[in-house]
Amino acid sequence: MRAVLLALALTLSTQALAADPNEAHPHTGIVAPYGDNPGKPDLSEEELATLAEGGLVKKQYQMDGGGRGMAIQDIHATPDVIWSKITAYAKYPEYVDEVSECEVYDKAGDHIKARFVLNAFLMTIEYYVDHTYKPDQGFMTWTLDYTRSSDLDDSVGYWRVEPHPTKEGWSRLYYSVDVRVSGWVPKAIETLVVKKGLVKATEWVKRESEKG
Repeated sequence: MRAVLLALALTLSTQALAADPNEAHPHTGIVAPYGDNPGKPDLSEEELATLAEGGLVKKQYQMDGGGRGMAIQDIHATPDVIWSKITAYAKYPEYVDEVSECEVYDKAGDHIKARFVLNAFLMTIEYYVDHTYKPDQGFMTWTLDYTRSSDLDDSVGYWRVEPHPTKEGWSRLYYSVDVRVSGWVPKAIETLVVKKGLVKATEWVKRESEKG
């Protein structure tokens, strides 16, 4: 399977991608955004036990055109510390292996717009994200910045951080994402990116937050 993915990546790497900050995205969203103040899922006794043991809880939801994943992790840090890591975009190349570049290009009100460049599957993927950041309400949502053309076809998601219900000085992190890649990229790659991304995102936030 690894050899097949490698061969596929080499083929896809010859395709020209089209990220362009001077051109609008081809559409203004094909995936439903998470909206204002997205909720959180109910957790079973088994899932709560997994979290208590330091494990990661993952959930997958089938949506029109694809899947929407969620990861939940308990972290030994306060929400303020966790948010300071999530919003440290300039440090993402240090925090996240696949991120080679990241920069904020606009901030206004609740909105933080950032450019990301990923190196994955021997491909370089550039995209622009419009985050709505409301730490006083415990969440951040995002969509693509549709005023700029991204290599991703669409991406929406959210972070939620809240004080742990029973452990002082701990927090519970929720991360959810829904991604659509360009039409010429096989769905297997899209699924793999989402599933791997769920684990990687919570891993790096936990690791960096618990450093203090």
